[in-house]
Amino acid sequence: MQATIRNEYLTLTVDTHGAEAVSVQNADGQEMLWQADKSVWGRHAPILFPWTGKLAGGILTHSSKSYKGGQHGFARDLEHTLVKAGEDEIQLELRSDDEIKTTRFPYDFVLTSTFRLEGKTVCHTLTVKNPEDAKEPLPFGIGYHPAFVVPFDDAHTTEDYEFRFDRPESPVILDARPNGLLSGKCYYQWKNASSIQLTDHLFDNDSFCMAGLRSETLGIYEKDTGRNVTCRIAGYPYTLIWSARTEKIRFVCIEPWHSLPAAEADGPSWSKRAAAAILAPGQSWETTLRTTFNR
Repeated sequence: MQATIRNEYLTLTVDTHGAEAVSVQNADGQEMLWQADKSVWGRHAPILFPWTGKLAGGILTHSSKSYKGGQHGFARDLEHTLVKAGEDEIQLELRSDDEIKTTRFPYDFVLTSTFRLEGKTVCHTLTVKNPEDAKEPLPFGIGYHPAFVVPFDDAHTTEDYEFRFDRPESPVILDARPNGLLSGKCYYQWKNASSIQLTDHLFDNDSFCMAGLRSETLGIYEKDTGRNVTCRIAGYPYTLIWSARTEKIRFVCIEPWHSLPAAEADGPSWSKRAAAAILAPGQSWETTLRTTFNR
């Protein structure tokens, strides 16, 4: 099932499968969100919960029981309940149940996704709650993974675009090569850089997980026109950039995360995993990604 909200600048459509935004169109009807071509990458803007990245060995253990888990958790792969579909807000909810607790994740949780439009900005709030009657604290990881169409039109090519910070940056890159697990190493790819040139080979070795950013925003910019899609990344300890490896770049992702993939040395123990937060029964936590479409 899908729900749509619109204003004078944007039309946003969200699917109950994964609580995923599947379309963002501007006033001219141009699609700005990647349309999930399965031959390249079959998603639009998935939610990453209750972990980001990979698990060591593809499993987590808790109280001597093991649970198999794929990359980026499972919220993106499940049907969410449509709670509200008003003129100006869409709200969806995913609750743990017996099947989830038995086969995927042993903790109680309520994950709420709320979408709003503010001018040219899409606001996506994720709220995590540990229910009052939960028997133990809830540790979790969480992040965003939106994909934006590049080039913006047929008149431009990959080299016409760059990622821009709002101040010079020397991001620490957390190494997760070659298998997506943190190696414990880090390095500098760019120093004192205000921008990162987009090329068709930028992501040949996968994503860049950047830590230590001071910028409040990171966007993908069309250099000759200034048109851009910009994410507000203030408050996120990690921000990734990524695209699928193809002959020509078809989209780029800007991914603000509150947690990290597992480290190679961690093993499957969930207790060793760095969490975005640990919630006592009755506690809740939220974060909002604001993405502005200046196109």
